[in-house]
Amino acid sequence: MNGNTPEFSERVALVTGAGQGMGFAIARRLGLGGARVAVNDLRSEAAQRATEALHGEAIEALAVAGNVAAAKDVRVMIERVRAEFGGLDILVNNAGVLRPTRGESITEEEWDLVIDTNLKGTFLCCREAIPELRKAGAGRIVNLSSTAGKSVSTVGGPHYTAAKAGVLGLTRHLARQLAADKITVNAVCPGLIDTEMVRTTISAAQVAAYAASFPIARLGRPEEVAELVAFLCSDRAAYITGASLDINGGDLTI
Repeated sequence: MNGNTPEFSERVALVTGAGQGMGFAIARRLGLGGARVAVNDLRSEAAQRATEALHGEAIEALAVAGNVAAAKDVRVMIERVRAEFGGLDILVNNAGVLRPTRGESITEEEWDLVIDTNLKGTFLCCREAIPELRKAGAGRIVNLSSTAGKSVSTVGGPHYTAAKAGVLGLTRHLARQLAADKITVNAVCPGLIDTEMVRTTISAAQVAAYAASFPIARLGRPEEVAELVAFLCSDRAAYITGASLDINGGDLTI
């Protein structure tokens, strides 16, 4: 890359759960860096709306709606990306759900929803993307875990914590397995980020109380997470794999 070439020029990225929040910020950041971006969301209208917003900033983007926890949907997503963009260089597993339910009140259905979306979905997307990333010659996988993966969730229940810890284990194992293929696999562990998902899970008063308790006394911004993800997707991070990078305003130091 030289000073006149966008860092992700000629690269194709798939970002899951990119209809809003962190996922959209990540898709936008990679797109502004020159990538062609496939925007996934469970809701087709959200994926389309996000794609249109990216088009408004002259970013080449494709809506690929689907459920990351359904193997058939994931296969169709990857096939569409290959058909439309010719391959895949970057996979960002951001799709997730958050539930604050206490352990004794979690139903089997809710447990399955949280584990399947956050952990199984990450696995399925990795599994289906790996053949395309091998062809790329320098593929990148970035999995969104959480401070919950290293400690306990600030807002979510034990199923969320379990899923995000599982994402870290999956990241480490795939990183070792895929290093010979020149595919790096890393995780980002955000703290409490100011997203629609957080704002609809807890009250404004709870948000303010949590923010005041952090060493950097505010919630993180989606754009800040996007910058860290972009770094891990770039050539600057070619020697980083199997890592989990924190972005939490010092939350884990408390």
